[in-house]
Amino acid sequence: MNTLRTGMLMAAMTGLFLAVGYALGGAMGMAIAFLFAAAGNLFAYWNSDKMVLAMYGARAVDETSAPDLVHIVRQLAGQAGLPMPRVCIVDNPQPNAFATGRDPEHAAVCVTSGLLRQVSNEELAGVLAHELGHVKNRDTLTMTLTATIAGAVSMLANFAFFLGAFGGGNNRNNPLGFVGVILVSLLAPVAAMLVQMAISRTREFEADRMGAEISGRPLWLASALGRIEAAAGQIDNPAADANPATAHMFIVNPLHGNLAGLFASHPSTEDRIARLKQIAQQMGQAAPSPRPWG
Repeated sequence: MNTLRTGMLMAAMTGLFLAVGYALGGAMGMAIAFLFAAAGNLFAYWNSDKMVLAMYGARAVDETSAPDLVHIVRQLAGQAGLPMPRVCIVDNPQPNAFATGRDPEHAAVCVTSGLLRQVSNEELAGVLAHELGHVKNRDTLTMTLTATIAGAVSMLANFAFFLGAFGGGNNRNNPLGFVGVILVSLLAPVAAMLVQMAISRTREFEADRMGAEISGRPLWLASALGRIEAAAGQIDNPAADANPATAHMFIVNPLHGNLAGLFASHPSTEDRIARLKQIAQQMGQAAPSPRPWG
């Protein structure tokens, strides 16, 4: 299902690029846009995870540099039946986390330094189980591609505005003229945002459910979500604010100000916690941890 969804996403974004190319330059513009979209899709498939990790300055860690974190990830990956992912830390005071990678064999789980400081080992395990849920569900490719392509669409919209400002809208090859340039600059980022939001909301609930199954303790994640939501609302994440198209990748929306509402790709934390509590009741609140932690 996720492979089909990823294919549909890439096809939709390619179609959007073609429409933008036609609006800006007619048949020739559409041909150029097709080449750009094809190259962009291939590049994003192979390199989008590396781009996102580099964007946030993530550093890889191992048993020597972060033994507790790596131990928990290894334990959870084994319980999920997944290969051991790369483990990374972002030096950022805001507690948060995300996963990336085109498939489970090339996955990376990334947490912020703020998360490590503000949650217990049990809550950290709940968060990491959620991220491994994304990996197991193969959400990470879709999430990372969405971030990369949405950013590219926004750049294309900026180019359209630049073109219109310097007379490109009067070009006889542009079938819609200056009005087309304005429409493209307004609608392209909106279309990218809608795709991003549609993908994000349902996958968060499913990753919560999968994470609860992997850890065996839904309330660990519920407790972590409440703590992260409260702290993230007070602590800035400048890297995320500078790259809002990646906000949907985080376990809790990292954005502040007007962008937080514009890119509100997550369901409410209250709803997520309520669902996790229901799962805990179904599993039994006193269900023992599959293995000791720490």
